[in-house]
Amino acid sequence: MDAILLQILNGLDKGSAYALIALGLTLIFGTLGVVNFAHGALFMIGAFCAVTLQKIFSISTETIDPTKLDFLGNPQVIKTPILESWFGVETGSAILDWSVPLAILFAIPIMVAVGFIMERGLIKHFYKRPHADQILVTFGLAIVMQEVIKYYYGANPIPTPAPEVFRGSFDFGVLLGFDPNAIIYPYWRLVYFGFSAMIIGAVFAFLQFTTFGMVVRAGMADRETVGLLGINIDKRFTIMFGLAAAVAGLAGVMYAPINSPNYHMGMDFLVLSFVVVVVGGMGSLPGAVLAGFMLGILESFASMNEIKSLIPGIDQIIIYLIAIIVLLTRPRGLMGRKGVMEE
Repeated sequence: MDAILLQILNGLDKGSAYALIALGLTLIFGTLGVVNFAHGALFMIGAFCAVTLQKIFSISTETIDPTKLDFLGNPQVIKTPILESWFGVETGSAILDWSVPLAILFAIPIMVAVGFIMERGLIKHFYKRPHADQILVTFGLAIVMQEVIKYYYGANPIPTPAPEVFRGSFDFGVLLGFDPNAIIYPYWRLVYFGFSAMIIGAVFAFLQFTTFGMVVRAGMADRETVGLLGINIDKRFTIMFGLAAAVAGLAGVMYAPINSPNYHMGMDFLVLSFVVVVVGGMGSLPGAVLAGFMLGILESFASMNEIKSLIPGIDQIIIYLIAIIVLLTRPRGLMGRKGVMEE
């Protein structure tokens, strides 16, 4: 029982990342009809926003202390973090320690700006082009972004620790009445799941309960009719592209302590998340979230040694296997609109 609960927790962790990225992909496809293969790169850029802010906070000033000598007898160079110089040792250290959560505020305007630039500068020219053209141009854009990150940050993963208070693990075994240490789970992964649920809830609430969101949902259902009412639906869809970019970026920011950011992490998640979108149903926001968590949990169970001993390599193909089964039996996906992907 404890092993099952642990795998469910691991699945919710993976599913949170899949669901957030798939949610942004679905927002873009549902509003603009664009298959955005650069969306994984937005996830990567969000993670490197956390890396960048941490590097900024780590900038130090150097002073020479003539009262302290090194082993050669020269005055020692003392490095003092600039945050400690400005705010004092205790406050400066706390700000540096909480650089990842603070990177949320840093990443939001950056990701929205990147989304606007992508949409207005490139993607708007491919609205009426075939999906194959959209995939090629956005995939090429993703490679460009990836190489830019590699050039400035290097090819190696960059450790980005969570705040010290969240670096331990929570003993679920004691909470649920099992033996101590039976179910140990990192605090930050729980934080990530809670954060993902909050972002998903906020996106759905925005679309459901705000006038802007209602117009966007109407435009997703019948763009031409909304345009005939005198509403500038294109402008609203551009804003939604920026929102989708921000969602992907925030997912990357908070994922940085779980998986050290590297230049190819966007590609690693993109293919899986696109499978999630297809399984959930192209253009279906609830389907993207449902499929994200479902496939995350199934992938987690497939990684158990007991399962892998029975079916070697199942953990590598389980998501694609489920996708094949769903598309053979229900081409529009679990919650897709009738007629989508069924022609």
